[in-house]
Amino acid sequence: MKRKLIAAVGVAGMMVSIAACGGGGSKAAEDPKDRKGELTVWLMVDAQTSWPELVKQANTEFNAKYPGVKVNVQYQQWGDKTKKLDAALSGDKFPDVVELGNTETMTYILNGALGEIDEKKYDNSDTWIDGLKDTCSYEGKMYCVPYYAGARVAIYNKDMFKAATGKATLPETEAELTEALDQVEAEYGKKDKAFSPLYLPGRYWYAAMSYVAAYGGQIAEYDEGGKKWKATLSSPEAQKGIQHYVDLVKKYNNGDQTKDEQDHANVMANKKTALIYGNGWESGSVIDPAANGNPKLKDKIVTAGMPGPNGKALPSFIGGSDLATVSKSENQDLAQDWISIFTSEKSEAALAEKDILPNNTKQLEPLKAKPETAPIANAVPDAWFTPIAPGWAAVEKKETLELMLLDILKGTSVAEATKAADAEIDELINEAS
Repeated sequence: MKRKLIAAVGVAGMMVSIAACGGGGSKAAEDPKDRKGELTVWLMVDAQTSWPELVKQANTEFNAKYPGVKVNVQYQQWGDKTKKLDAALSGDKFPDVVELGNTETMTYILNGALGEIDEKKYDNSDTWIDGLKDTCSYEGKMYCVPYYAGARVAIYNKDMFKAATGKATLPETEAELTEALDQVEAEYGKKDKAFSPLYLPGRYWYAAMSYVAAYGGQIAEYDEGGKKWKATLSSPEAQKGIQHYVDLVKKYNNGDQTKDEQDHANVMANKKTALIYGNGWESGSVIDPAANGNPKLKDKIVTAGMPGPNGKALPSFIGGSDLATVSKSENQDLAQDWISIFTSEKSEAALAEKDILPNNTKQLEPLKAKPETAPIANAVPDAWFTPIAPGWAAVEKKETLELMLLDILKGTSVAEATKAADAEIDELINEAS
């Protein structure tokens, strides 16, 4: 297997030591009404398209306290955000506040890019969701604030299931689901050989690792004796999960099995599948014309918990976003205040009203009983996450795990492929650490 190493820590050799919380004591001591200047905030485009009123509300509240400070919100795309951020941090024009995906934070913590925060200054910090909080902490200190959470669920076309099985609901067990998928394929596959009853892409490593978690496996574990992390994909439990995933791909994905999950919502929008496993918000992408979705499928696309092996729900990867201050910023106190307002209990309640999972378990609880959010909210408590290892931030994990899956689909044994992947992950994590 051909692999690629990346630099352990340091984006363009950019940062110095981590800044302290206050960021300019004399400025922090000023009367807020006397503060002047500009606060630059980088948010992902999701906030612009889905909750712009929340951004406006936060800015209004912030300016009531700091009338002389202009908030400059700049919206970023996920595809090129890190490249732009790395370039900005290497220069002298950088944001004061930045949104990061929870898999991105450790890289920026390790290279000193993020300022330290005091979690006690933020609402509901005692009930922050672990999968978000853990990726903000390092050596007993916090470097970012959880923003919102996400989890993966089953997204299905209820009309297709009803036409094929007589039931518009998704089966609750995997055995019942595979039986239903066989019926869906018999109904729609006879007309379209490229139709996939379950579109599970071959390089979808998040899904594959969910099956690993379902069998009790994990990507890596911490070796207390050796004081280092050790990859464990070649364990019997992990191998069972990977084999299970590959078997589902081979049986039910009649399209291009070498692709990743980036366009699976569009596959569903084009009626080429009845079921995908994706982020809860992707159900909206299926019908949103702005995302190349199909508005004719409105009221036909539904979410549910994804049935997994052994009669249990499939464990979901806990995703989401965090907000951080930039350590080079001279406005860290302002940045922290803005983040505090934007992630307050009131703000998180506004997100919850839009069926976005809040950053804390207290406000998550009511969403577990709401039909629209129950599948994704209930997936959070038992969700899994990537290794909380400093070196993991530097691992070319996407390439390593995706190529492992492709090798297996092409005929390499699971035992051989996972052994090779473990060796590479071990080398990368330990070298980076």
